Amino acid sequence: MIPELVKRHEDASINAAVDFYVPDGLEIREALPRTTHLAIGAHPDDLEIMAYHGIAQCYGESGQWFSGITCTDGAGSSRVGPYAKYTDLEMVAIRQEEQRQAAMVGKYAAMVQLCLPSSLIKEPGGAAILKDDLTDIIEQARPEVVYTHNPADKHSTHIAVLQGAVRAMHALPPESRPKLVYGCEVWRDLDWLPDEDKVVLDVSQRENLANALVGVYDSQITGGKRYDRAAVGRRYANATFFYAKARDKIEQVTFAMDLTPLVQDESIDLADYVMEYIHKFGEDVRSKLERYYSN
Repeated sequence: MIPELVKRHEDASINAAVDFYVPDGLEIREALPRTTHLAIGAHPDDLEIMAYHGIAQCYGESGQWFSGITCTDGAGSSRVGPYAKYTDLEMVAIRQEEQRQAAMVGKYAAMVQLCLPSSLIKEPGGAAILKDDLTDIIEQARPEVVYTHNPADKHSTHIAVLQGAVRAMHALPPESRPKLVYGCEVWRDLDWLPDEDKVVLDVSQRENLANALVGVYDSQITGGKRYDRAAVGRRYANATFFYAKARDKIEQVTFAMDLTPLVQDESIDLADYVMEYIHKFGEDVRSKLERYYSN
C-alpha cells in the first residue's frame, strides 16, 4: 500500500511528501489494520471537529482504535498575527505538525496526511489520485465506521474529499466496505435535517480532550479562526435545541447524515441522495406555513 501511494505522488510531482504517523511507534503496516473507526477529512483540524465521536469512542478503550486521513496540505489557511507573514510552504509544515500533535493527544492508531493541494483534488487527475490513495488506505484499515464530510457542506474542498471517499469505498468489494458511514458537520451544520433522519452522536464525554484536540491548532486559533470555541459551542447548541419539549437528554451532540446506503449501493447518485433530504426539509417548512399562515 505505502510504496504504491508514495510513487503515485512522486509521479504526479506533488511537492509535499505523504506523512505517516503512529503515536505508539508501530510500523504503519501494523498500525492501520487495528483501526475500527476511521475519519477522512479535507484539512488539518477537520477530523477533530467533525469526528470527535469516533475519537472519544476509542480513547482508552481496548479493541477500539481511531485512525485519521487528512487529504490536503492546508496551505491556504487564514493567517494573521504571528502567522501573517508565513508562506504557504511554511504553513503546510506547521499544520502537518499540529495534526501529528492532535493524533498524539487523541491516541490515534495511525494518522495519514496525503498533503495533496486543494486545487488538485478538484480536477479529474487529482480526484483520481485521491480516490486511489483512499482506496489503498481503507483496504488496509478495514474500519467498521467511517466519518467524512456531509454532502451539504458548503466548502468545495470538503465535497471533493467526500466524493473521493465514496468512490474509494465503492472500489472495495461489498463485504469489505464499512458497516456505518457518517457525513459530519464542519462548514454547515445539519440542524436542518428532519429529526427522524438525523444521526445523533453523543459527544459529551471528556470535554477536556475535545478542547485539547482542537486547541493544538494554534495556527488556526491565533491565526484568526476560533474553532476551539465554535466546535464545542455547536455541540452544546445542537443538544439544547434538538429537544424542544423536554430537558436536555444529552449534554453535547453532533449531527450526522447516514451515508451508509450510498456506500453500499453504487446505483444511488450522491446529488440525488442529498437532494431528497433537502426536499423533505422544504416540504416540512411549507406544510407548517400552509397550516398556520394560509389565507
